Amino acid sequence: MASDGMELIEPNALYNMLQQATVYSCLSDTNYLLLIDARSKNEYNESHVVTSKKGTKSQPGVYSVPYDAELECKQNVVVYDSNTSSLKESNASAMHCGRLMWEMGSKNTVKILRGGYEEFSALYPFLRTQKILFMPREMDEIKSYPVEILQGFLYLGNWRQGNAAYIQKDLKIKAHVNVCVEAETFFKEPGPEHLHIQVQDSNDADLFSHFEKACSFIDGHSEENRAVLVFDNLGISRAATVVIAYIMKHQKVPLEIAYRDVQRCLSTLRPNRAFIEQLSHWEEKLFGARGTQIQDPHY
Repeated sequence: MASDGMELIEPNALYNMLQQATVYSCLSDTNYLLLIDARSKNEYNESHVVTSKKGTKSQPGVYSVPYDAELECKQNVVVYDSNTSSLKESNASAMHCGRLMWEMGSKNTVKILRGGYEEFSALYPFLRTQKILFMPREMDEIKSYPVEILQGFLYLGNWRQGNAAYIQKDLKIKAHVNVCVEAETFFKEPGPEHLHIQVQDSNDADLFSHFEKACSFIDGHSEENRAVLVFDNLGISRAATVVIAYIMKHQKVPLEIAYRDVQRCLSTLRPNRAFIEQLSHWEEKLFGARGTQIQDPHY
């Protein structure tokens, strides 16, 4: 949903935006994200979303562009208030602030967080903070969480995330699909339920024969909404392939749609070509035909 240079985004879209990373968190790139809290100063000081800046006002009720915001350079500008849930709430503080960011030169559509701080902090309380200033070194040291594919249920991550106790606790992870060759080493019994798919990330590796088993394992936790984390060493190829296969079956969508849905959650998505071919075979098995042109350089 978009209107007049602004669009409404879901809480998990902001969550995933905060988790993008390569060697370092994307948050360490000063041009990646400008996150603005349009609530009152007292509310902001009490707690706010990690790395967010307090929306500044030139006079009561009139927002101004934050110092050194450099709107024209920012890839993402996101604004939230307490609980705005629609772009039709024209008098909401997030709308006033977001409109100014757009009019003053944001190079991309300004994103308004649906449900504001109240909904986001209820879903992701571990991303609340009172910390106002982050030094560059602190930004480099931010550790990302797995990206969220299906809200509160399916996550995609790397080996570190699969073995970090605080991540299992914060995301309430109850089950793992480990697509590393190496077995998990951190957890002792009792721990998250575990499916180990021991496959190399190579062009002659066979993931296809494991798709059905992985989907059944994940589905076995869906009725009770028991969160599942799928991971491999880097979290961008083998585990991502398994997640795409699950989305295709679970949501009954072709490879093209499932791939792009997962890519929206994880910008570094990079399954190897053999796995794309196997997903194409999976598409044929599920739907009776291959409808996705995998020769497209998009994949």
